Amino acid sequence: MARPAQEGRVGWLEHTLAGISGSIERAVFTEEHARSHGWLQAVDPRAKLGMFIALVLAASLTGSLLVEVALYLVALAAARASRVPFDFFVRRVWLGIPLFAGIVVIPAIFFVPGPRLFDLVVGPVDLAPSVPGLTGAILLVARVGVSVSLAVLLVLTTRWADLLKSLQAIRVPQLFILVLAMTYRYIFLFLHLATGLFEARKSRVVARTTGGEQRRWIAGTVGTLVSRSVKMSNDVYAAMAARGFGGSIRSLDTFRMRRPDWLALSGSVVVAVVAVLAGRGLP
Repeated sequence: MARPAQEGRVGWLEHTLAGISGSIERAVFTEEHARSHGWLQAVDPRAKLGMFIALVLAASLTGSLLVEVALYLVALAAARASRVPFDFFVRRVWLGIPLFAGIVVIPAIFFVPGPRLFDLVVGPVDLAPSVPGLTGAILLVARVGVSVSLAVLLVLTTRWADLLKSLQAIRVPQLFILVLAMTYRYIFLFLHLATGLFEARKSRVVARTTGGEQRRWIAGTVGTLVSRSVKMSNDVYAAMAARGFGGSIRSLDTFRMRRPDWLALSGSVVVAVVAVLAGRGLP
């Protein structure tokens, strides 16, 4: 009775890898939202990067939940003006990192000292949620949610090559940009390779295997992927060096700041400053 469950776990892992690789393939190669005609898509990538850095800093520095809600509404309005699907944008953000952050801060709700919402004593430990703990947890989840929403919106509305070139404009180290570019591209390649290994095994196995055999095969597959990744990284670098790569990323696109770009950047900075100042006096 245990063997079908083990087979189900391998199938689930295979299905998950296929889904992740398909999502990354669409994100890397189509960039459908970045190529649409919206407000943020028309802003210079350097100005756009500065806008989002200012707003993320404001979301991180403010201590007011009302200000966090206002910043999130600004992000939703920008997504709407940029023709990003509302349900896609909200689901992509709140089903990921903010939910994980909420799980992480759950212990703080019960162990932060302060007035309690109700009494719940289990032995020597008071497990009742405290008002300061609950308030801090909600603020942290809201802060993470707003920051992740802004980051996702930046990536969705900016082509990856333009975003990397914008990082060069603010003097981010070339090594960091290179590693980021290579990682973004080759994650899909290795996920696709892992999916192919699962499909090849599935087509050659006609009988049920034991749990130990499955675990040994998965361990061997992980080792194979690591070995191939090391070999491929050396081959790719050798090919780049043979073609004249000198450590910097070059792009054929030329950026030019226009008046609407300066207005958008200055407006975002003003919103960020107002949010930080307002957060000092609002709950």
